[in-house]
Amino acid sequence: MCQFIAAFILILIAVCNASGIEKADRVVVIKSEKSVRLYNGEHLLGTYPVVFGGNRVGHKQQEGDKRTPEGKYILDFKKADSAFYKAIHISYPNEHDIENAKKRGVSPGSSIMIHGQKNGFGWASFLSQYFNWTNGCIALSNKNMEIVWQLVDAGTPIEIRP
Repeated sequence: MCQFIAAFILILIAVCNASGIEKADRVVVIKSEKSVRLYNGEHLLGTYPVVFGGNRVGHKQQEGDKRTPEGKYILDFKKADSAFYKAIHISYPNEHDIENAKKRGVSPGSSIMIHGQKNGFGWASFLSQYFNWTNGCIALSNKNMEIVWQLVDAGTPIEIRP
């Protein structure tokens, strides 16, 4: 009988913990602070350090400019089999980005994501998180990317601020 009660309590705790995870309903990136913040309503779930493209200042204008976009987008799908430790795709370019690039006769670029370290280089995050090394993506340590991965679902809005 005691084993049955102990098993029941363990199952109950697991169910409560599984349903008690507070998911982010929006993500805010502040480039000047090198941070990503996860929110549920007005409740801050967590703040994590990030790095960006090699050309951190300004909105992404075209493919290859190594800038991270600024503005409002959607985290539209998750990619577990990325070349980096997990990735969540940002809906860049939007219609406005495409139109601006077209006017200038350039490609706006694509495949902008939030991701962890390059596969095989997770051990180097203690160093790589001090440099803006991506081609325009937002990079976290693998440990922090795992947290973001668990708390952010596809379809979550993201705002990237200067």
